[in-house]
Amino acid sequence: MFEKMMCTAVLAASDISRAKTWWHDVLGKDPVYEDTEGEALFYDIGGTGIMVYRSDYAGTAKNTVLNLMTDDLDRDMTALRTHGVVFHDYDLPGLKTDHGVAEIGDERSAWFSDSEGNIFAIGQVSPQMMEMAMKMRSAAAGMG
Repeated sequence: MFEKMMCTAVLAASDISRAKTWWHDVLGKDPVYEDTEGEALFYDIGGTGIMVYRSDYAGTAKNTVLNLMTDDLDRDMTALRTHGVVFHDYDLPGLKTDHGVAEIGDERSAWFSDSEGNIFAIGQVSPQMMEMAMKMRSAAAGMG
């Protein structure tokens, strides 16, 4: 039934032009497709499709809407900071950050917001989790 099903992330933007600039300037990504009539941008990050569409409800979610995995959190946080990204600090039951970083078992994570107020996570996951993610990506692309 789901043999050819695909998945994309969907993020809201109250200002599609501002969002496009942020994706280009901060993440170094340009849309792989633009639907100017429907006010939507489509990106590819690591083989995952991401649709950014115009909505008055952008930035209203108080939860993480997009999770990025990296092999070097410190390197990528430094790069993001050079583009003006400010990382969130949390002091919640079970989650406390130090200079934007939370240590969660053998993983390290940080959170930041895009130009539209959507919360992104970036985490340095365990080698086993990274290997599993790579296998899932390869399988989805028909290579595994």
